[in-house]
Amino acid sequence: MKNQYNKTITACFVGYIVQAVVNNFAPLLFLTFQRTYGIPLSLITMLVTINFGVQLLVDILSVSVVDRIGYRVSMVIAHIFASVGLLSLTILPEMFESPFAGILLSVIIYAIGGGLLEVLVSPVMEACPSDNKEKAMSMLHSFYCWGHVGVVAISTLFFQIFGIENWKILAVVWTLIPLCNAAAFTKVPIASLMEEGEKGLGIRELFRMKIFVILFIMMLCAGASEQAVSQWASTFAEMGLGISKTAGDLAGPMAFAILMGLSRAYYGKYGDKINLDRFMVCSCMLCIASYFCISLMPMPQISLIACAVCGLSVGIMWPGTFSKASSALPRGGTAMFALLALGGDIGCSGGPTLVGFVSSRFGDNLKMGILAGVVFPVLLLTGILLLGKKAR
Repeated sequence: MKNQYNKTITACFVGYIVQAVVNNFAPLLFLTFQRTYGIPLSLITMLVTINFGVQLLVDILSVSVVDRIGYRVSMVIAHIFASVGLLSLTILPEMFESPFAGILLSVIIYAIGGGLLEVLVSPVMEACPSDNKEKAMSMLHSFYCWGHVGVVAISTLFFQIFGIENWKILAVVWTLIPLCNAAAFTKVPIASLMEEGEKGLGIRELFRMKIFVILFIMMLCAGASEQAVSQWASTFAEMGLGISKTAGDLAGPMAFAILMGLSRAYYGKYGDKINLDRFMVCSCMLCIASYFCISLMPMPQISLIACAVCGLSVGIMWPGTFSKASSALPRGGTAMFALLALGGDIGCSGGPTLVGFVSSRFGDNLKMGILAGVVFPVLLLTGILLLGKKAR
């Protein structure tokens, strides 16, 4: 019974790689877009905001749509949007009078796919028969990290060998991954998240439950704890050590993503022997310590190491919160996963925003911004302790 779902699990792993491509490929081309199409950076930086903004909107709107058309059709649609959006990057800028309009439309198209994947992949994985759901969820989310690392590493290597002016060839290659996975999801078995005859909880029902409100805040803090450092790691490396952008990307976001992936993969392999609550509490404490080291240590090299360690500490936060929600609210259904994805995405945009705002208030002092961000792992730790108290 379980073996027949191995292909489904593999397709879910690839689904998170697709999301990593959607979120991390275009930002590598921002300076190329500026040079090639004459687009000011002030407009180009809006693309990140638009991408996550559309994904947030999809999180909200997907609740009723997914239940109506089913997980299989929704999964195929999500991958097709991701593939078409990536392919559009190579076509639409030349078709529009304003190249930025073509890029923006492409981003919106693949962001719809990314938002749907955020909502769909975790519940499809959760529904698959498994001896240890927490292990499977952590391993699943590690593939976003490996996807992130792969996109940056493969793209950087491609640009070095063939030149960044040939980026459109690579974009077409990346479109093949969601296209092939869409075909896979037309065939793989998909289990039902709910028992036969059961109905999932609605949005209002969920928000009336204190336990869900705690879980929602935890998810927001998980996203914020992760991205508050990750999004600024490259800038921090360049400013603190005076190194190039390429070296900054490798020393900052790449090291962060690798250690975050290792943390998730470790729990994915040994989770049956590890208490999830204890692992999350220790991770939160390590995260708080790393935030203090980044912001208070006088040596930039130590601060940069702390950035990487922060990746190790935040690894379990997102998948761990999903697992705790599935265990605490087995009837949560699509609405629960969609709302948790929404909370996580709000955190992903809100965390870096808070860091940037506080930094600017202190004369572009990034250390002060990251120090302010320590509020997120502290709140997450509080949430874990509150859930433990309610369980007892």
